[in-house]
Amino acid sequence: MTYTIERITALIGARRYGRTNASIVFLLTDSRSLCFAEETLFFAIKTMSNDGSRYLSDLYKRGVRNFVVNEVPENYEVLYPNSNFLKVSNTLDALQRLAERHRDEFAIPVIGITGSNGKTMVKEWIYQLLSPSLIVTRSPRSYNSQTGVPLSVWLLTNNTQLGVFEAGISEPGEMDSLRDIIQPTIGILTTIGDAHQENFTSLEEKCNEKLKLFTDSKLLIYNEDDSLVKRCVEQFSFKGQRFSLSRQNEKATLYVSNVLKNNTDSVISYSYKGVEGSYKIPFIDEASIEDSIECLAVGLYLGIDKNAIEERMTSLEPVAMRLEVKEGRHDCTLINDSYNSDINSLDIALDFMSRRPDAKERQRVLILSDIYQTGKPLSQLYSEVSALMKQRGVDQFIGIGPEICAHQDCFQLPNSSFFITVQDFIDSELFSNLRDNIILLKGARRFGFDKITELLVKKVHETTLEVNLSALVQNLNFYRSYLKQDTKLVCMIKANGYGSGAVEVAKTLQDHRVDYLAVAVADEGVALRKHGVTANVMIMNPEMSSFKTIFDYELEPEVYSFRLLEALIEEAEKEGITQCPIHIKLDTGMHRLGFDPIHDMERLISILKKHQNTIIPRSVFSHFVGSDSDNFDDFSAQQFSLFDKASKQLQAAFTHHILRHIDNSAGILHFPDRQLDMCRLGLGLYGINSRDNQIINNVCSLRTTILQMHKIGRNETVGYSRKGTVERETIVAAIPIGYADGLDRRLGNRNCYCLVNGHKAPYLGNICMDVAMIDVTDIPCKEGDSVEIFGDKLPVTVLSDTLGTIPYEVLTSISERVKRVYFQD
Repeated sequence: MTYTIERITALIGARRYGRTNASIVFLLTDSRSLCFAEETLFFAIKTMSNDGSRYLSDLYKRGVRNFVVNEVPENYEVLYPNSNFLKVSNTLDALQRLAERHRDEFAIPVIGITGSNGKTMVKEWIYQLLSPSLIVTRSPRSYNSQTGVPLSVWLLTNNTQLGVFEAGISEPGEMDSLRDIIQPTIGILTTIGDAHQENFTSLEEKCNEKLKLFTDSKLLIYNEDDSLVKRCVEQFSFKGQRFSLSRQNEKATLYVSNVLKNNTDSVISYSYKGVEGSYKIPFIDEASIEDSIECLAVGLYLGIDKNAIEERMTSLEPVAMRLEVKEGRHDCTLINDSYNSDINSLDIALDFMSRRPDAKERQRVLILSDIYQTGKPLSQLYSEVSALMKQRGVDQFIGIGPEICAHQDCFQLPNSSFFITVQDFIDSELFSNLRDNIILLKGARRFGFDKITELLVKKVHETTLEVNLSALVQNLNFYRSYLKQDTKLVCMIKANGYGSGAVEVAKTLQDHRVDYLAVAVADEGVALRKHGVTANVMIMNPEMSSFKTIFDYELEPEVYSFRLLEALIEEAEKEGITQCPIHIKLDTGMHRLGFDPIHDMERLISILKKHQNTIIPRSVFSHFVGSDSDNFDDFSAQQFSLFDKASKQLQAAFTHHILRHIDNSAGILHFPDRQLDMCRLGLGLYGINSRDNQIINNVCSLRTTILQMHKIGRNETVGYSRKGTVERETIVAAIPIGYADGLDRRLGNRNCYCLVNGHKAPYLGNICMDVAMIDVTDIPCKEGDSVEIFGDKLPVTVLSDTLGTIPYEVLTSISERVKRVYFQD
């Protein structure tokens, strides 16, 4: 839908500066995602860590002419001619108000989904079940935040017959605005768990806050078997109809009488309004069963024929709620997003591809299937796809499907090819000639895109470390929320990003504008530079042989001793280096590295002053010994006192500002008054709160697969040295991971476990170099099933606690031969 700039000005109550005519189709909050500049309205949103007004000039150069701002730039007529600036008191409020007014235009059923777990899965399965009957507009991926929800609701068009939007909150008070934007007529409350619990006093408080989404809804779907949910719903002053789900109460609106789990599928029997029914889903896990029941409730309430629902349930597809990046054959990189195909998710995926570290150097290839259920004329739809590809920099297009082939004239990209089926493409010369490309696979699974993935992906060790870059950003923002607005942040990515892969992590952090990156040695910094990382990079343990490398690649060394300082000065003067930035480390109690803050300061300052044209102190820092424990608070106070005095002494000797930092991840949370100019974020970035050993947002998941299963008798042994004796008839599964991959041998002999289909599977016998054995006797599983060594459901802290060590050691022990797979939610 298109809005004039005049109408938007009125809808958000803005004061307009500029009189340029404009029609707005797209809303933008992230400057990196710009696509159609002329029809875009940019909201310069200010957050704790960033300010959208910084990007006005860049966006103007790229063609944007319409902006919503808190403050209009001085001389805007000269600096930004032919533009419109809409001045409001709060740009986020303005975005939300515009989406709310847009929502008012639609008198259609709108489903609002909230809860702690399952929101995105339920949303996507509702889409799969109902889109054959209705034109459905839904949230892209997990766009459920204060900015994500308005951007999702903005996607409603005149063709939409049903809206499905999810809402997520992280603190009290956030749901009111999301309710007003979504205005759900049907509400679904999924399970309530510990996610984002840190800002709520109890699960009950969080549940009550989430229920606010449904204040004005006509219908509320909820699971009455969950005592917390049932209690909160009963206390909720809800005026609409309550639609209860239960496996225990026959009088519930939807009574699930039986759940039969087979090897690969589940059969769910139910009763609704006196009518019996049953359906089958191709999943056996409890989460999928619960999600399917909620989807069933929606379909039945909306009057979809139960036979149609039951037929579609058998074809439910697993939802990949992430964009997976894998190494492909012939030096290709694969971005797999083949779980669905629609133009909104296509835009997100193309944007993700364009931000890849190597996107500018390599050909970008899009493989796309037919797109269904949009409600648009196909010629219009595929013309929009063609325009989108052009804006996102696609170099080669491969269309698969009868509809795309019939409308190939809509595609203006010169390097385009079309195939009726996936097999036609696989059999073609084009498929065998793909080389050194970035390939985005985007298609409906019914076309069999998994065959393309199977053939293109490089065959590697079946054990992978999955790295969730979205979770990394969530952890970054979690800690940023504790920082003062002007406090800078240095993020630690030494030891190959704590095992997760320094380059991908660094590029992500650079995109989110952290102030510094820190690595251990110069070679790690060089690797970042060679992969296009331009952010400031601190070298924490510089070797004297690496000085020239540090100068050549504009890296910034830590200096902790006079010997190192004098050698650095000598080499810098020899190379003709001027004002090389360095970071001074003081030893206030760690007694590892650093200058003495009492006895070394005068000599240190004298040398620095003498050679300030050659080197210049950029920061001075120290390290808390025990900020993760209240037991060391007195010692931490002594450390801070020493650092505060010595760092001020250093600053007093120079006219330029020297950054002071001592807070680490735990210190950010425990000592907010000691943030100073900058803080250092290490383990917390990777999702582990060292204050309580709890997971914030899990970043790394180590997974493997079951190679083989066999049954052994009572009192038989498993593995080397016959250490694993079984006390009953046992089913043993072999998995391709061992101590050469980083799986510690001490975890063997039932000292710890992994997860198979959500069930604990203890390690049997000694862990071998390349293989481990696990007990799956009571677990429904088969060869080829996925095994979680640690991850979302099995925290890495379980392993570190078992080993009597810290999570750092587990994460950094993962072998380089374990393939890293990166994805973004």
